[in-house]
Amino acid sequence: MSDFEVVVSPIVLIDLALLTMLLLVAIAMLRSRHLFAVVMLSGIYSLLSAAFFVSLDAVDVAFTEAAVGAGVSTVLMLAGMLLTARREKAKVPGRAPVALAAVLSAGAALIYATLDMPAFGDPNAPANDSIGQEYIERTASEIPMPNIVTAVLASYRGFDTMGETMVIFTAGVAVMLLLGAGSVRGGRAVSDVGMKAGGLKKGDGE
Repeated sequence: MSDFEVVVSPIVLIDLALLTMLLLVAIAMLRSRHLFAVVMLSGIYSLLSAAFFVSLDAVDVAFTEAAVGAGVSTVLMLAGMLLTARREKAKVPGRAPVALAAVLSAGAALIYATLDMPAFGDPNAPANDSIGQEYIERTASEIPMPNIVTAVLASYRGFDTMGETMVIFTAGVAVMLLLGAGSVRGGRAVSDVGMKAGGLKKGDGE
C-alpha cells in the first residue's frame, strides 16, 4: 500500500473544465451534419486536448497534439473536403445494437482498469519509481542530448516516433491521391447534398 496522500489542488478544476469542454465538442461533432463544421470542431478538440496535456505536465505531447491534431490533420481534412459534398448524407433510421454494446463494453472495461491505477503524481508509482528514474540517470551517459525529453522521443522511443511520422506521411499521400495531384483531370467533380431535393438533382424529374 502506498502512503502517498492525494491533495486536491485548483488545477483539478481546470482539468474538469477542459474535460467538460472536450465532451461537449465531441457531442457537437457527432450531431453535426455539416462536414466543414465537423473539421473545425475536430481542430478545437485537438487544441483542448493539448491544453489538457499541458495541465498534466506533458508539454511535449501537447506540442505534438497541437501541431498534428489541430494543424496538419485539419489541413489534410480540409483538402479532402474539396472532393466531397459539404454536408453528410441523411441518416437512415435505425439502431445499431451490436455497435452500442461494443462501445459500452469497452468503456466499462476502461473504467474498471482505472480503479487499479496509482494516484496521479504518486512518487511511488511504477512509472516514477523505476522507469522514469532510469531515464534520468542513464540519459546523460548513453545519449549525447542535454534534454531528457528529446532523448526519450528521438532515441529510446525512436521507433514510436518514426511510426507517428509515417502515419502523417501516409495521410498526406492519401490526400494527394484523393485530390488527383499530378493527373491531368485533377480529380472528379462533385455536387453538394444541399443541391438535391427529394433525392433528385436540379433539373431532374422535370
